[in-house]
Amino acid sequence: MKRILAIAGLTWKSAFRYRLFWILALLLVGAVVGLPLLLKDDGTAKGLTQILLTYTLSAVTALLGIATLWLSCGTMATDVEECQMQMVTVKPISRWQIWIGKWLGILGLNALLLAMAGTAIFILLQWRASHLPAAEQKVLHEEVFVARASIKEPVPDYRPQIKAEMHARLQKGHYTEAEAGEILKQVTERIISANTEVPPEFRRRWVIDLHTLSDKVRSEPFQLRVKFHTADLNPAGTYMTYWVVGPTNSTRDVMLRQMLPPDSFQQFEIPPNLLDDQGRLVVDFYNGNNTSLIFPIEDGFELLYNENTFGVNFIRGVIIIFCWLAFLATIGLAAASLLSFPVAAFASLAILMMGLCSSTVSAVVEQGTITGYDASAGGYGHSPVDLIFVPIFRGLLKVIQLVESFSPIDFLSSGRSITWGQLGLAVVQIILLLGGLFGAIGIILFTRRELATAQGNS
Repeated sequence: MKRILAIAGLTWKSAFRYRLFWILALLLVGAVVGLPLLLKDDGTAKGLTQILLTYTLSAVTALLGIATLWLSCGTMATDVEECQMQMVTVKPISRWQIWIGKWLGILGLNALLLAMAGTAIFILLQWRASHLPAAEQKVLHEEVFVARASIKEPVPDYRPQIKAEMHARLQKGHYTEAEAGEILKQVTERIISANTEVPPEFRRRWVIDLHTLSDKVRSEPFQLRVKFHTADLNPAGTYMTYWVVGPTNSTRDVMLRQMLPPDSFQQFEIPPNLLDDQGRLVVDFYNGNNTSLIFPIEDGFELLYNENTFGVNFIRGVIIIFCWLAFLATIGLAAASLLSFPVAAFASLAILMMGLCSSTVSAVVEQGTITGYDASAGGYGHSPVDLIFVPIFRGLLKVIQLVESFSPIDFLSSGRSITWGQLGLAVVQIILLLGGLFGAIGIILFTRRELATAQGNS
């Protein structure tokens, strides 16, 4: 361990010697302090959150991410090209220890810089919030300066219903493969619609099991977050909704009336102490409008509760960003273990750009082609190269989703809780799984690399 820490210390000295640390510190100060001065908020809680949380935290992540790639590529490739690495490897130290030492050194720099930037953002956020009007401070403390976790009703398994109806349909006639596929699509849409649509004068019930929560949490008010769609556009833009919350056949239930707009997330508070004897919260919705309202399965209904404080939630978000930076350091070192500095930097940035283009990768996988829409054919075209690139994009999308499934900035700006379980999963997926894979590749390449010929090839 002393050898690994010695290499980490040398990495720190290199960063200070080339003044990288001080340059990054100045850039971070500009992002944290200068950006809010250039982009004035509108004096509302939403505007303050947008500027100080979304923009500054995103700018800090981008700066440290690019610097991490540059440093990880440069510290390895430059040492090899300038023959400094050859002087180190002749000493009683393994190459994998050199590799791990450099990785830990970069992580230490990132941890220090990220802690400084995160502390500055948190203090500045609290200070600016204290200067908002009282009404906006109330909104900020209820919607942003919280750490709310969510619980949803388990998604029903519609496959038995779909399978039974498809079997009955196919028994009545002979269909081609294309016709059977279209029938399957229609049956699936009809069954899902029947379970998500609430016609006029009808009721929809949700039952949320909360018995695993602590007594303190269950005795506090909850937030209901809903979203619905409708085909009939109301000229007023809102619909009257009726909610009955509480145990069935009980005098403790409460009726709430809310005027809500469609196609957007809306939140309202539910009074405390409305759970039944089994620790469940029963919520009935009555549609008193003249048109059907559709609550999507994925995000139409969820219950929010205070899981922890905003300060703890902010620290969790910063740790996830640190996991991203650790992964970028692994990518840069892996590339520099085989390639020269310019080529390694280019390859690392190319990998980063592919990660940022996740929507394009997802579209290719969904459409099954990279050629795009063909208007003459009335659909998406296909080519022989799809046989090669579509499977590659499918694998790439799975890797991207392992990293992108955690979005701390979005969670913090919306007051959503980043739980300890999510944080642990981020560490496992980003650092141990993906970082371990790239790290193993980098160590193998560096161990097998012929350093004696590096100077002549540079």
